[in-house]
Amino acid sequence: MGGQAAGSQPSGAETIQKLCDRVASSTLLEDRRDAVRALKSLSKKYRMEVGTQAMDHLINILQTDRSDSEILGYALDTLYNIICNDEEEEQDENAQKQADDLGAQFTDKFIQDPEHVTLLLTLLEVLNFQLMCLCVQVQGVILVSPMGVSRLMDLLADSREVIRNDGLLLLQQLTKGNAAIQKIVAFENAFERLLDIITEEGSSDGGIVVEDCLLLLLNLLKNNSSNQNFFKEGSYIQRMKPWFEVGDDNSGWSAQKVTNLHLMLQLVRVMVSPVNSPGATASCQKSMYQCGLLQQLCTILMATGVPADILTETINTVSEVIRGSQVNQDYFASVNAPSNPPRPAIVVLLMSMVNERQPFVLRCAVLYCFQCFLYKNQKGQGEIVATLLPSTIDANSISAGQLLCGGLFSADSLSNWCAAVALAHALQDNLTQKEQLLRVQLATSLGKPPVSLLQQCTNILSQGSKVQTRVGLLMLLCTWISNCPIAVTHFLHNQENVPFLTAQISENLGEDERLVQGLCALLLGICIYYNDNSLENYTKEKLKQLIEKRIGKENFVEKLGFITKHELYSRAAQKPQPVFPSPEQMLFDHEFTKLVKELEGIITKAVHKSSEEEKKEEEVKKTLEQHDNIVTQYKELIREQDAHIQELKEQVLSMTSQNEQMQVTITQQLSQIQQHKDQYNILKLKLGKDTQSQSNSQADGSQVNGLQTEELTQLKDELEELRKQHTLLKTQLGDKDALIDTLVSDVCELQVEVENSLHSLALRGQIQSQSTEINHLKTERQELLGRAEAGVIFNIVEENITFSILYPLIYSSIFSFSLIQEETKRSLESRADLEQQLASATSTVAILQTEKAKLQTEVQESKKEQDDLLMLLADQDQKIHSLKQKLKNLGETVEDEDDLDARDQTDDDDEEEEEDED
Repeated sequence: MGGQAAGSQPSGAETIQKLCDRVASSTLLEDRRDAVRALKSLSKKYRMEVGTQAMDHLINILQTDRSDSEILGYALDTLYNIICNDEEEEQDENAQKQADDLGAQFTDKFIQDPEHVTLLLTLLEVLNFQLMCLCVQVQGVILVSPMGVSRLMDLLADSREVIRNDGLLLLQQLTKGNAAIQKIVAFENAFERLLDIITEEGSSDGGIVVEDCLLLLLNLLKNNSSNQNFFKEGSYIQRMKPWFEVGDDNSGWSAQKVTNLHLMLQLVRVMVSPVNSPGATASCQKSMYQCGLLQQLCTILMATGVPADILTETINTVSEVIRGSQVNQDYFASVNAPSNPPRPAIVVLLMSMVNERQPFVLRCAVLYCFQCFLYKNQKGQGEIVATLLPSTIDANSISAGQLLCGGLFSADSLSNWCAAVALAHALQDNLTQKEQLLRVQLATSLGKPPVSLLQQCTNILSQGSKVQTRVGLLMLLCTWISNCPIAVTHFLHNQENVPFLTAQISENLGEDERLVQGLCALLLGICIYYNDNSLENYTKEKLKQLIEKRIGKENFVEKLGFITKHELYSRAAQKPQPVFPSPEQMLFDHEFTKLVKELEGIITKAVHKSSEEEKKEEEVKKTLEQHDNIVTQYKELIREQDAHIQELKEQVLSMTSQNEQMQVTITQQLSQIQQHKDQYNILKLKLGKDTQSQSNSQADGSQVNGLQTEELTQLKDELEELRKQHTLLKTQLGDKDALIDTLVSDVCELQVEVENSLHSLALRGQIQSQSTEINHLKTERQELLGRAEAGVIFNIVEENITFSILYPLIYSSIFSFSLIQEETKRSLESRADLEQQLASATSTVAILQTEKAKLQTEVQESKKEQDDLLMLLADQDQKIHSLKQKLKNLGETVEDEDDLDARDQTDDDDEEEEEDED
């Protein structure tokens, strides 16, 4: 009954070992495939065992069994399971950390051999189905490996070109759609290495390696603002300029050169794409202008023999480099084509746009370039519109305005659409140019009066041309009259326009005409919303009543909604560049979609509003405008106060700095003064010691040597003579001082007299006032006389007043006249007296001034003589001092003047005491 005991089950490691042996030793592909599939099933549970035992065998499968995609898939899945963690499994922190460490170890083991990377690249070329799956797997491997990207970047510096080129291909695949890897690669100095490779390989004349480098650069920069900023800050934009240096002979470009230059242009566009942040785009545009890249692109633009696709891409690139940049737009406006005579580049490009024989993509590129030139460029808009005005038209040259008008009214519907959109961009957000364009007059045919451009557009619209032409004209009219009441008035002034629009909207037309109906509804709605009610027949209220009677409000709103529901509307709203598969689908402009989005809701509300609501809104608008004006005034006041405060702050800062400087200067000067004092005290002490020692030594010398008596006597005589001269000079100096004091007192007296004279001059003012009073009295006298005479005549002739009433009045007037005459006489007499006093005072002042001048001259001469005497005294003192010094050196005792003065004073005191005693 007993059976054989069951054997023990093999462990996981044993099973994996057996499967690895089968993979290594089996000759049949099916056996190896089954073994690899079994390893795949065990790779998650026994990750450590499969990774340590089976990795080499799996790599060998990838090398030997490339023909079987199934076994390759099993092998790649197994490698992915042992290298990457399973994100779906929930693990605790310790287990997760161990799993991460394990994956990092296997990753390092796999990429240690560069041949493994090359093997994966080879599989990328062979396998199509597993391509995306492999990319995701390898990206996961790279991100979990601490040094994964660094080791891959080392491949770019490998001296073996095969390894370097394979590394480029691998990095291309790894950086697709993975921003994290893109940033890591960029900060591993990828830009520097790639640009070096492009330069070494010959730039645009290089081969496939240059193409691979450019593709990798595009992966790193496209939609990655961090890498774009790093590229700009690293001054790599400047290194792009040599790529676009083309010679005069541009015939025979190779296909590889065309591809390389196309990718280079795309790389420039990535840096200035409209989808980037405005600040980053503006910074890159500025760098491209400063380094000369824009100038180089314009050279290609105007060169001959450039392939059509390169020319088209260059136009698109220049468009985005100048879009919204005033400096770049001004430069582009100054570029001339190398023709005879030279023509502006804008004119040459517009000639291509309105030429139906040019390629469709080229015409779209030129339109995009013109739009970018006018984007936020009011100066450029004014220049374009000015070429249409009568005062600036030059019959001898072709202008941009003439080309736009020619395209607007040509037989080619695509030219009509392009010209209409281009002209609309010349009016975008520019009220001044919208009003200026109303002045444009067109000559339709001989013998007929000219019509306005606005009227001609509506005439062509009513003639029932192609849908593309009508759509273009309607977009132009909507852009033109929006936010411009004057243009609305001009449009409504034509009695045929409103009936045409209402007829177009109310009809039930086919699918192709629904867009035209929607645009007509938009145009009529703009006429309502921006109507200033200046035309009695087409006020806001009457237009709304017309819509309600002829169309119906709900039907009108429905037709208006046809625009945004059109399939091509959303495509045009995505990006500014006009990209269309075919000319027939070229219907919407990007900027126009913004206008529709802005106006659709506003017009819908305006149509449904009643007149009372509109009045209330107008009152609210007026109130808001008043508040805005008040706010604006306060803002201006605050701005002025801020400016004044800023000026005061600057003055305070300046004065503070000046004060600090003065304090520093004062401190320095005080320090210097203290130093000088210290030096002076030291020198004074030293000088005293030297003088004492010198006198002692001289005394000793005189005792030893001695001199003859005659020489000593002679020196004493000279000293006595000098003392006499010194005394005489002192006496003369005292006399001069007394004279100077006398002159000074005289001058003071003269000044007093002059002041008194000047006081008398004030009499002239009194005389003038008296003259004024006299003239005033004379005037009153004349007025009273005339009034009296007129009163007498008037009372006698007109009022028949009796003489008894008039007599006292005449008598009193005559008495007043006599008083006035006496007062005038007295005033004249006093005036004569004052004038006489003034004349005498004036003569006195003149005499005093002359005497003052003489005295001042004498004072100056006396001062000069005194200075000379002082100089002589100084010389005498110096001689006396030198002679005394000689006497002292000869051993004679010499008394100083101070000692003599003291002795004389003592003698005088003794004499006085004796006299007192007597």
